[in-house]
Amino acid sequence: MPAKFLFTDLGGVLLTNGWDHHAREAATKKFNLDPVELQRRHEAVFPNYEQGFNTIEEYLEFAVFHESRSFTCPEFVEFMKSHSQPFPEMIDFVKRLKEAHGLKVVAVSNEGRELAQYRIDTYDLSSFIDVFVVSAFVGRRKPYEDIYRLALEISNARKDEVVYLDDRQMLAQGASEFGLDAIWHRDLETTRVELAKRGLSA
Repeated sequence: MPAKFLFTDLGGVLLTNGWDHHAREAATKKFNLDPVELQRRHEAVFPNYEQGFNTIEEYLEFAVFHESRSFTCPEFVEFMKSHSQPFPEMIDFVKRLKEAHGLKVVAVSNEGRELAQYRIDTYDLSSFIDVFVVSAFVGRRKPYEDIYRLALEISNARKDEVVYLDDRQMLAQGASEFGLDAIWHRDLETTRVELAKRGLSA
């Protein structure tokens, strides 16, 4: 039987990644930052921010504003937000899948709270996503199994009722090892083919 639930990552599937190495590289150029220092400090505190333990201001205080800057924290946050863009064709496809098959759509994503909320609101993701299991909201991160287990519990789904999309191969593999039918999402067409094999087409 076709799946009843579509679990999906946000960044890399429905949207661009919120604050990835490309965005950080752009930030080093725009704000004249040392890329090595930014990366070192980012790696030290970003996992805590993604898991909801820190605000975006606290993350940036350590990663960027550890010394005097010619720009402000709100200016930097706006720059971070500007790097979020939707993938309209993929969003439209998921909306059509949801309608055609009566799917419940569940976002399972590693995102910081402020960036995630901005993306949800700006791109009206709640108009077609039923549940948001976002790392900063629930205090758990991929690739650890507890976030997938929590997503199942919150959505009242069984493993065999779920198809999961993730743009990172290792995370798709991790979900598969947990027992989900996981698809490594590379682009709309390959994902469309994989979902059609599972009886889900739109």
